[in-house]
Amino acid sequence: MLPTSPEQLIAYLDGLGIETTTHSHPPVFTVEEAQALRGTLPGGHCKNLFLKDKKGRLWLVVALEDSAVDLKTLDKRIGSARLSFGNGDLLREVLGVRPGSVTPFAVINDTGHRVTVVLEKAMMAHDLLNYHPLDNGRTTAIRSADLLRFLSSTGHEAVVADLAG
Repeated sequence: MLPTSPEQLIAYLDGLGIETTTHSHPPVFTVEEAQALRGTLPGGHCKNLFLKDKKGRLWLVVALEDSAVDLKTLDKRIGSARLSFGNGDLLREVLGVRPGSVTPFAVINDTGHRVTVVLEKAMMAHDLLNYHPLDNGRTTAIRSADLLRFLSSTGHEAVVADLAG
């Protein structure tokens, strides 16, 4: 089965009654590139870490772009075993996206519910949040409450955690 397209994702969100705003831009692969391109897009801008623990559990940790997420202590904060980054092949297999396009929206492709989603508490305090809609050449703004609704609709109940050291 092919992964969901950005257009299918937006249609899915529309079907849930979730309003979003999407902006197109040249593809970005790092927080720095996104910062240079986005101008004055309102809302929290975020980073996404696709992680695997030593027991084989998969985690998607979503935080504000400037939050310091320490992998050495993160396991204790989220209740995982020791963490490392998941590789690109595993990312494509489970979430259907390439490195650089990781986003909480990608759980729409995780029909096996293999990934535990962890959302940073400080990030969730923002009304509007910005993520790639499965494609790093676009940015989609969604309300934080609607992000939780979307995740729940895919069978992913997010863990909201304080990730600050």
